Amino acid sequence: MQRRHTTLREKGRRQAIRGPAYMFNEKGTSLTPEEERFLDSAEYGNIPVVRKMLEESKTLNFNCVDYMGQNALQLAVGNEHLEVTELLLKKENLARVGDALLLAISKGYVRIVEAILNHPAFAQGQRLTLSPLEQELRDDDFYAYDEDGTRFSHDITPIILAAHCQEYEIVHILLLKGARIERPHDYFCKCNECTEKQRKDSFSHSRSRMNAYKGLASAAYLSLSSEDPVLTALELSNELARLANIETEFKNDYRKLSMQCKDFVVGVLDLCRDTEEVEAILNGDVNFQVWSDHHRPSLSRIKLAIKYEVKKFVAHPNCQQQLLTMWYENLSGLRQQSIAVKFLAVFGVSLGLPFLAIAYWIAPCSKLGRTLRSPFMKFVAHAVSFTIFLGLLVVNASDRFEGVKTLPNETFTDYPKQIFRVKTTQFSWTEMLIMKWVLGMIWSECKEIWEEGPREYVLHLWNLLDFGMLSIFVASFTARFMAFLKASEAQLYVDQHVQDDSLHNVSLPPEVAYFTYARDKWWPSDPQIISEGLYAIAVVLSFSRIAYILPANESFGPLQISLGRTVKDIFKFMVIFIMVFVAFMIGMFNLYSYYRGAKYNPAFTTKDPGYSVQALSLFLTRSLYYWPTVAQKVSARTQEKMKKKIMKRLIKRYVLKAQVDRENDEVNEGELKEIKQDISSLRYELLEEKSQATGELADLIQQLSEKFGKNLNKDHLRVNKGKDI
Repeated sequence: MQRRHTTLREKGRRQAIRGPAYMFNEKGTSLTPEEERFLDSAEYGNIPVVRKMLEESKTLNFNCVDYMGQNALQLAVGNEHLEVTELLLKKENLARVGDALLLAISKGYVRIVEAILNHPAFAQGQRLTLSPLEQELRDDDFYAYDEDGTRFSHDITPIILAAHCQEYEIVHILLLKGARIERPHDYFCKCNECTEKQRKDSFSHSRSRMNAYKGLASAAYLSLSSEDPVLTALELSNELARLANIETEFKNDYRKLSMQCKDFVVGVLDLCRDTEEVEAILNGDVNFQVWSDHHRPSLSRIKLAIKYEVKKFVAHPNCQQQLLTMWYENLSGLRQQSIAVKFLAVFGVSLGLPFLAIAYWIAPCSKLGRTLRSPFMKFVAHAVSFTIFLGLLVVNASDRFEGVKTLPNETFTDYPKQIFRVKTTQFSWTEMLIMKWVLGMIWSECKEIWEEGPREYVLHLWNLLDFGMLSIFVASFTARFMAFLKASEAQLYVDQHVQDDSLHNVSLPPEVAYFTYARDKWWPSDPQIISEGLYAIAVVLSFSRIAYILPANESFGPLQISLGRTVKDIFKFMVIFIMVFVAFMIGMFNLYSYYRGAKYNPAFTTKDPGYSVQALSLFLTRSLYYWPTVAQKVSARTQEKMKKKIMKRLIKRYVLKAQVDRENDEVNEGELKEIKQDISSLRYELLEEKSQATGELADLIQQLSEKFGKNLNKDHLRVNKGKDI
């Protein structure tokens, strides 16, 4: 009785809800009592009734739908009734199988997904590779929810939906079935397919790209579909970050997906338990490679992470510990020493750097050579070498014109025949050393270009700074050398052709006379002046290169990064300031241009009546042309009907999503109490049914015993009669 009241209450509640909901179906929904009972049984998992109706009823339409357009299969899948789903899948011409699959995937019902995938409709793998939209274009509404379209977006395939929902097991099943997520074409792709989609519906095209990238960036799909998930995730994160700057309308979504890929890589690195696993991730090689004298791990993945700015990956403790171990390669004892001991080691390397370099050239494979090949020793050697280079620049700046006693307006110095130019073009010993250092750094940059490639080399701004600095040094010394050659030629001409000790009142060729002038009379394009200007620029760039070493320090590094970002903001502010300044400048020029002698322009002082008539006629013609006609009114009514239809479709989609979201919400206190009451009622009903069954069984036993007693008495009487006879 209690169950009957509960069933009636649920049915009444269901009918109360269904009443106004017929607005979603224009044709209306008229179900027979048999179909109503069939849908209720499928919804609540009444297996015996569903089986009996499918086997015995000949008038049952098992594809009938309720007020929301859901058939029995969709109701059974939505309520996770596996047995009912299996019974329905045995029927031929069953509708909505594709939508049922998508619904099961969205809810994570693995066993139901497996059962649906075993349906004959999926015998051909094409069902899983084509999107619902592509199948709809082929007159196939397999994934349609109803006549209005699919429950989900038209471009979402089963594997994309499984990846969105992070269903690892379902993704694995679909991958075994041959399903894949195709990577979208480049944003600037001009192929026929992309051009047609962009022309037909640009919004749907952008959303389809976004849904595909959401599937590709899913941790479930990255883990199960790629042989090297770390590399795939790093490259995909960079691609998504690039798209965030291109498709600005979806900037936040693309950035979120890019961060999702980076978190996946960090999560994989976080699960490493030994050095072999860490090196497998950092080097991008599953097979562990033992270090040898001539081989060091490539660290290709960490270089890629630095390039793509995956800061969490680079700063991860597992990564930093491995890098620190490599940093003190062959110097493991130095790592545990105090700062004073490390400072003494650096000081010793600084003093003996020339001798250590010679020893490394002679025996690079010796114990000393292996020690000098460690990253720590390399860093110290490069830092010391660059410090010496800066010291040479300082020394050269202090004694560059030592020995030059003439002023800029004087010409002669030691003896009458000597030209002033010779004294300023000779290279000093510091400049000779600077040139050697520059040649060494050029060779180092050439090796780096050879190892990384020109494209990778150009992508690093520090490399551009080094290249520019060295190029300016080379140009400066070249111009200086050319000035020295010209001055030497002029001095040779004077020594050979001028007999008098004095150069006064002597006519010399222009190219020779030029070199006899005082410094303040030189041409601005003089190679000596150009050389000194370029040298000054190169010195500034050389000292600014110290910023390349500062990030190695945990105190100065963040300060330098903050300063760089501040400078960027200052430049952005300067752009706005210049815009405002230019605007006021133009306004003031327009205001005072007449008084500055600007020409008088009569263009705006005359009136042409013919022009006014033409303008009026043209206006009456952007008005009569757009006056609504009868055809346009009919078209407006058609568009109004279409808008209403679209609105109904959207409202239906909203209601379906709201139902799914409500099912996924946490159970509140009231629902818990209702569940407890239902369980209590069910217990009492079971006890009542048990007591009734016990009473019925007792009555049956009593009836059997009475009947058995009567038969026994009859047999006894027959035996006695036989004896008497």
